[in-house]
Amino acid sequence: MKIAMIPARMGSQRLAQKNLRELHGISLVVRAIRKCLEADCFDAVWVNSEHPKFGDLARAEGVNFHQRPEKLGDSVSTSEQYITEFLDVHECDTLYQVHSIAPLMTLSDIRGFVQEMERGEFDSLLSCQEIGIECSYLGDPVNFSLYEKTNSQDLNPIQRISWSITAWKRAPFLKAAVAGQCATYCGKVGYYPISHLAAHVIKDEMDLAIAEALYPIVFES
Repeated sequence: MKIAMIPARMGSQRLAQKNLRELHGISLVVRAIRKCLEADCFDAVWVNSEHPKFGDLARAEGVNFHQRPEKLGDSVSTSEQYITEFLDVHECDTLYQVHSIAPLMTLSDIRGFVQEMERGEFDSLLSCQEIGIECSYLGDPVNFSLYEKTNSQDLNPIQRISWSITAWKRAPFLKAAVAGQCATYCGKVGYYPISHLAAHVIKDEMDLAIAEALYPIVFES
């Protein structure tokens, strides 16, 4: 069984109630719900939040609602904690976390990601943006040398994790969580490239404005 879970915390420090913010007249969380349904590759769709308002939205869209404990909705709790709590309650083979704050992700992105996970090679699959240009970390080159200039098209791309969509096999995730290990990267980890636009995640007002400007290019052109 494949479950799509849309996390929707009410509180947000950088962009107030960002899951309820609208993009071209429709809230981000509702857009994510409709996209998961239209993708037609999940056995069930759940909205996961500490706030009952998201339950009303979920039911109005014809999907399920899981109300996590209120303490798992603050800015201190981690994604591993609310995912573990969800998986303790709901049986499935694979959990797909689909973030509402990645509204430029297309149905093709979602379906391709699910197909990659279904091939069965990975316990955890992370969506990523491949960046094919010179990158450094703390002043040290990551994918290039200071002693040689290489054409950017010949560089090995950096894989920037976007979190737009992520998948885990339930059993390895819970096994790692119970053992006190990092469940987010449990078992064999894979990386699935998505488009640069699909990797655009809304964290603040500027991110939302960028998504608003790009939306017609992605979905209406």
